[in-house]
Amino acid sequence: MGTAPVWWTRYCISVFALLLGTTGSFAQAAHSAKAANTARENAANQLGWWKNAVIYQVYPRSFQDTNGDGIGDLKGIIQHIDYFQSLGVDAIWLTSVYASPNYDFGYDVSDYFNINPEYGTLEDFDLLVSEAKKRHIRIIMDMVMNHTSNEHPWFIASRSSRDNPYRSWYVWRDGKGETATDKGQPPNNWGAFGRSPWEWDEKTRQYYYHHFSVQQPDLNWYNPEVKQMFRNITEFWLKRGIAGYRFDAIGGLFEDPTYEDEAVAKDQNGKPIIDAHGNLQLERTKEFNLPAVHVLMNEMHKLIHSFDTASFPGSRVLIGETNTRSLNELIRWYGTSEEPEFDLPMDVQVGFINKLDVATFRTRLVEAETELGSHVPLLVFDNHDRPRIDARYGDGVHDVAIQRVLATVLFASGGATLMYYGDEIGMKTTPPTRIEDVKDKMEGYPNWPRNRGRDGERTPMQWDSSVNAGFTVGNPWLPVPPSAKDINVEAEERDADSLLAWYRALIKLKKNNPALARGSNVMLDTLNDQVLSWKREAPGMATVVVSVNFTAGRQAVNLRAELGRSQLKTLLKSPGASSSLSPDHIELEPYGVFIGQLH
Repeated sequence: MGTAPVWWTRYCISVFALLLGTTGSFAQAAHSAKAANTARENAANQLGWWKNAVIYQVYPRSFQDTNGDGIGDLKGIIQHIDYFQSLGVDAIWLTSVYASPNYDFGYDVSDYFNINPEYGTLEDFDLLVSEAKKRHIRIIMDMVMNHTSNEHPWFIASRSSRDNPYRSWYVWRDGKGETATDKGQPPNNWGAFGRSPWEWDEKTRQYYYHHFSVQQPDLNWYNPEVKQMFRNITEFWLKRGIAGYRFDAIGGLFEDPTYEDEAVAKDQNGKPIIDAHGNLQLERTKEFNLPAVHVLMNEMHKLIHSFDTASFPGSRVLIGETNTRSLNELIRWYGTSEEPEFDLPMDVQVGFINKLDVATFRTRLVEAETELGSHVPLLVFDNHDRPRIDARYGDGVHDVAIQRVLATVLFASGGATLMYYGDEIGMKTTPPTRIEDVKDKMEGYPNWPRNRGRDGERTPMQWDSSVNAGFTVGNPWLPVPPSAKDINVEAEERDADSLLAWYRALIKLKKNNPALARGSNVMLDTLNDQVLSWKREAPGMATVVVSVNFTAGRQAVNLRAELGRSQLKTLLKSPGASSSLSPDHIELEPYGVFIGQLH
């Protein structure tokens, strides 16, 4: 990621000397954060704040309810704004808060220029932006451009008649073999989730396309009026002071305009591929990642960065939900220096390995750190669509220690990081056990009981051990898990060895240690399949060494051959572990972590 300028090195050394100690109580952490924020903000702005950013994803419906209706709201986020500051958060990404009938809880938008009344008003939103800015925290919005709600006025007009001006705003096609009395078959064989994405409309006797649910018709991005409307929407929120956007489901904006059938996917032996649910797999080359989407994102990059100002240089950012399956796919989403696209396309290839395999983690991290050129990686381990970390990596015995391990990989690696609300206290996935309790209409109802939906990772934030975990005085929209009695912010504030304390200490190191903030990653002890070790180093900066035990047994590593006879100063270690003074013998308890600095 390049050599740091002299001014940055001097600044980091001074801040490092003052702030490197472990984090204390919430009040102490907030005070410490305030003391460093102004200088850090100035430096981060000049460098591009998002290059080493900690971005915190809030699911507003579940964060904090302030009016007793059981649904989180914008005022609830404002209520905890100092909590974000105490963590060291640079930006808050709000999952979709636009007006919506809530079939997909905000991702079926019915008005892009308004806040969902359940969450508050535009005035509440402006206050959130203002209060966050006072604490040098930015607000990032979702941009849902692939589809709207079927209750959006545009779509209501579009399906009213074939000659309505809004007809061409959506994707309408004739069926195959249609007659005056028979709708025939869908226009083509496209499909996802085991069903056709085409819905018959009896009134106008055509099919409309919806990659997701029938309540989410896809927009026609070949229509220049659609493009202009979203330029207006984008500017509307940028003028309200947001720092940028996370673009939802971006790869599906354009479809092949011929609407021809997809080819059947085949394995290396030429046999058709059938998934675990018996569905024939298609190539999916006509529905996703068409060249036109990259042209559009270059245009959006220019538009959004045109709002960068002298007072907040580099203050806008484009984050992409790209869901790539290879490094080459990920690289393409960055664009080129002449035609840039996303500043931070999400890299889920590390965080969604979903097993503690040292070799795989090492390979993926090396790719992210060394094969992106000058681009900055954005590592993602968790979000509102996937089971939480405990369900994917935990063993039911060492869950907290394993979460500490993964947090270390996330924050002690280079680049930007994205965390999901509740990760910092170890919230657990708690899916519904009865279909009548399912709130996720899109994935839970249609696929029950094979798929219980996404409610389990969207349960209310656990603030304390009181009724409803301090989330609401009313009836919460999703039940508060029993785990909230012990896993909550208030309890972990009092425990110096808690996961919350670990997150705070890690983030402080990430932001204030020069090597962690700006250095490159170099893997160590690369034949070890039980412990993942690496160093972060940059010219003129003290090297930081990280060793993480991926097993339930005690491990010891010897890094002298790679680090020499230098002494180690302990920066952070797992609770109960002994400090290591030499790289030739670093002992790690089960799922233990050691972070040290070479003298």
